[in-house]
Amino acid sequence: MILKGKIYGLVLSGGKSTRMGQDKGLLSYHGKPQRKHLYEMLSSVCDKTFMSIRNEQASEINEEFNVIIDKDEYKGPYNGLLSAYKTYPDVAWLVLACDLPLMDVTSLKELIASRNLNKNPLSTAFALKESPLPEPLCAIWEPEALKESVTYLEAGNGSCPRKYLINSEVELVFPSNEHVLLNANSVEDYKEALEKIAVS
Repeated sequence: MILKGKIYGLVLSGGKSTRMGQDKGLLSYHGKPQRKHLYEMLSSVCDKTFMSIRNEQASEINEEFNVIIDKDEYKGPYNGLLSAYKTYPDVAWLVLACDLPLMDVTSLKELIASRNLNKNPLSTAFALKESPLPEPLCAIWEPEALKESVTYLEAGNGSCPRKYLINSEVELVFPSNEHVLLNANSVEDYKEALEKIAVS
């Protein structure tokens, strides 16, 4: 039975962080590891929150965190997304990647408030006005979207969640503070984010 109202939070922290050169989930922007910061924010707005990790990361994670270990059935971010879906297939997932250092609770509440179940979107995703493409790793994925994604991947359509959302029924949300969508994927991005946080 689909639990339409329920939203579980998912911090995607199982990536290899190749461009950054170190684990993006362990970088500190707010006085604590980024994956912990995002987990705490999601916990304040979701019914339950989980950290998505690789199997070899399990020994690093404190028992205070709920974790979902990647099943390694799919490539890229879909690995964590669909591992979560297969663990709890009847809930919507509010997904955040670890490379969003400026994300805040106000914006997460804005995203959740824009979720219109009467229109039955497959996803409610943040986007930038100047480039209105859905941000798949800063979005609410409905169960049906994740179910369809399995079929989409098995049909050989590639492993890009954004491409799937572009071709699906998505509710785009333009955050009041567009800075929250800053991606930090390199050392230069990391320094830029720290500068923005310092003056905010």
